[in-house]
Amino acid sequence: MTKRLVIILVSVVALVGLVAGGVFLFAGGATGGDERAAVEAESGAAPASEADDDFGTVKIYRVVDGDLEPAASGLTKQVWDTFVRVVTPDFASEVMSQYRVGDAPDSDTLAYVYQDDDPDYWILAANLATSEDESQLIATLVHEYAHILTLPGTEMDQAATSCETIELSEGCARDDSYLLAFEQQFWAGYDESAPTADNDDADVAYDFYLAHEEDFVSDYAATNVVEDVAESFMTFVLEDQPSADTVTVTAAKLNFFWQYPELVTIRERIRAEFQTELGLG
Repeated sequence: MTKRLVIILVSVVALVGLVAGGVFLFAGGATGGDERAAVEAESGAAPASEADDDFGTVKIYRVVDGDLEPAASGLTKQVWDTFVRVVTPDFASEVMSQYRVGDAPDSDTLAYVYQDDDPDYWILAANLATSEDESQLIATLVHEYAHILTLPGTEMDQAATSCETIELSEGCARDDSYLLAFEQQFWAGYDESAPTADNDDADVAYDFYLAHEEDFVSDYAATNVVEDVAESFMTFVLEDQPSADTVTVTAAKLNFFWQYPELVTIRERIRAEFQTELGLG
């Protein structure tokens, strides 16, 4: 099991004008954990909880037909409702099995997703301590949605016994996958200093970013090709299409997604859904 994270690094955004001035520039929130806990306690049935490497402790909600069991309230519910708006209620009902919520102001992790034991289903975890900035939250959840779109069984061969493309815990990238096409266009030309597809070492990522700043929409995108796809997709959704005379690697990465009509449809739906919150009117 590999958690597909969003982590706060230095986060210099390569494209001018990104919504909210940079997705990862904010940490913490106005409402403290004790106050949030009091609000959640009013909702009745208590969710299960367990230790978590990133958030210390998480509350666990089952996703049943897109709804949470037990019911949630307060910021916990707001984050889930925002995620459902990002992915659509049908997608949440069909794909999501669990929602995990932490409240860890000292954690640099904003959220993560990973496959359930049944790889057809996914689990979302969110850090309430970094979820109160609405623009940041929307961008974070779009990033996590990108992982679910690019790493399911239709994109990754989970039964492969050998792999000649990109091998991850989710499987082997299929020949027609978004991930492999992106890797071949933007990562295949790097030398051995490039982070591997399963890299999770922030120091390795940041050193690589400093050597190739103009190639990435953020420093976190340099973590590995999987995170680069998610960060670039997030920017594709939130930003205008680069002008025809913009000849940069980052512009090419955004234009990569424009060649897939199904992804353009997702982009337009999300932008319409959050037109007011993101000031896209």
